[in-house]
Amino acid sequence: MAAIRSLEALRKQYARLGQSQTGHGRPGFGGPGRGPGGRRPDAAGKPKETKKTISRLLSYVGHYKFHLIIVLVCMLISTLTSLAGGYMLRPIINTLIDREVTVEGRIQALSGTLVLLGCIYLIGVCTTYLQSRLMMHVSFHATEALRRDLFNSIQPLPVRFFDSNPTGETMSRFTNDIDAIDTMINNSLTSMVSGVVSLVGTFVMMVYTNIWLTIITIVFIPIFAKGGGAIAKLSARYYSGQQEALGAVNGYIEETVSGQKVVKVFNHEGVCVEEFRALNNDMRDKQFRAQFWGGVMGPIMGNTSQISYALTAGIGGLLCLNGIFDIGGLSVFVGYSRQFSMPINMISQQMATIFSALACAERVFSVIDQEPECPDSADAKPFSDTSPGKVELDHVTFGYLPDKVVLHDITLTAEPGQKIAFVGSTGAGKTTVTNLLSRFYDINSGTIKIDGVDLLNYQRSSLRSHIAMVLQDTHLFTGTVMENIRYGRLDATDYEVIEAAKVASAHSFIMRLSDGYQTLLERDGANLSQGQRQLLNIARAAISRAPILVLDEATSSVDTRTERHIEHGMERLMRNRTTFVIAHRLSTVRNADMILVLEAGRIVERGNHEELLALKGRYYELYTGVKELD
Repeated sequence: MAAIRSLEALRKQYARLGQSQTGHGRPGFGGPGRGPGGRRPDAAGKPKETKKTISRLLSYVGHYKFHLIIVLVCMLISTLTSLAGGYMLRPIINTLIDREVTVEGRIQALSGTLVLLGCIYLIGVCTTYLQSRLMMHVSFHATEALRRDLFNSIQPLPVRFFDSNPTGETMSRFTNDIDAIDTMINNSLTSMVSGVVSLVGTFVMMVYTNIWLTIITIVFIPIFAKGGGAIAKLSARYYSGQQEALGAVNGYIEETVSGQKVVKVFNHEGVCVEEFRALNNDMRDKQFRAQFWGGVMGPIMGNTSQISYALTAGIGGLLCLNGIFDIGGLSVFVGYSRQFSMPINMISQQMATIFSALACAERVFSVIDQEPECPDSADAKPFSDTSPGKVELDHVTFGYLPDKVVLHDITLTAEPGQKIAFVGSTGAGKTTVTNLLSRFYDINSGTIKIDGVDLLNYQRSSLRSHIAMVLQDTHLFTGTVMENIRYGRLDATDYEVIEAAKVASAHSFIMRLSDGYQTLLERDGANLSQGQRQLLNIARAAISRAPILVLDEATSSVDTRTERHIEHGMERLMRNRTTFVIAHRLSTVRNADMILVLEAGRIVERGNHEELLALKGRYYELYTGVKELD
């Protein structure tokens, strides 16, 4: 039985994987036991440039200044109605206990006051509803604009960005980070501003009602702040551990479920169960501690406020007995004193969420601020539709990193209609050549010309539209079979799509699908075999009128029988096109006009199949020793 990895090793290995799947947690998911104040601190941390981030966010919200002004007015009115409604209890209570007032007078006074109270609270309800609706409008439109800018900024980014940034990290900007910003604008920010308004208003009413009792209440504020801060700090530490444990569990589940075939083949089920038990128990323990300290915040703060309430009520009662204060005023004041701690708690609760959301905003803006691909030169020209497709590489040197050269002094010429094949060990630089041809990356030195024109003098979009590619990794979009093939040329007719499928030898299997060319493909064509998906990719290239074709391991996912089946179709596809073929199966490149053998980024041999075999060099070793390269 395989050795079971330690808990610490599992946690380190899978925590990051799980967080890339689940994001950084969505702030604003309240409820009992969710941390200080019922909120879960987000794992994104604190923003590095708070002022700059806030300023940029305000630029999105600032388009709705009129809405925000109305929201602020509604907040003020809502707070005033709440305070006024509470204060009106003072004359009601004083009238009811005044023995000099008759029963009829008490009923009349009570009835009139109740009607007035109803009107006040109705105004408060209406303003609160209007405030919520307007903030939803502002937050949804602001985040929609932010999400649109994020998506638009990704489109012109160079391939280098996507090669160096995991897809999960980029996706988390659209999901978790944008959701966090939306929660902050719609809920947290509103709650914080409302809390400040309520705090100021309550304090003013407390001073107006009785300044001495106000002083007693204020004395307890440092106790609230210190106690709440200590518990929040402790709880945040445990919640950070819980997030790490949750990421590890999610990462382990995702990897194990997706790799079930491998697990079963190697009889690894027992090890998986034991390792998952360790991770699951670890998360349970951390969840218990995190939610215990998160849940204890409410009772502790509540009991502390009860002590303040009792002391205030006791001193106020003594003032009433001595005729210094009235009972109605005391009833109103103790209500304000209990209400006074609520905005403080609300503000402290929202601070972690707001800072977390600002950190998420920084992550979003970091992508938006990425440098796009270098713009085309002013004299860049479009690629000619009548271009024959002659490709020349003259002493090309390139490295993905400045200090690590991948290609060394590559020189070759591909005449129109020729088939050029690249073979060599993994990492020799075969795919890099085709990346340079499409200007996914720009070379360090040398020149690349097509039909005698330097690539730098072509418009990028026009250049790429005249280079068709069939990659090793297939990718199909959600849509019909016909739409996926037409992706190669959007103005193609249905007839041209069908002809392209026939060229790629995909027509027969397409017609056997439930709805033929109208069959809906989902989840990257999960209802097709790997070979069928690759055939659709080949059909997509076939429909393109590009004079240059790149086949990067195009048949690596196709079995030998299917490979033979499409061999004639591939020949038709390559006819009259300058074709670059990258292959591990040397049998697929025997009929190439020229075969280039790359090792460590250098061309070590070149020639056709017979010439290279006659040399009895590296190609001869590969062909006669191992038919498929390592």
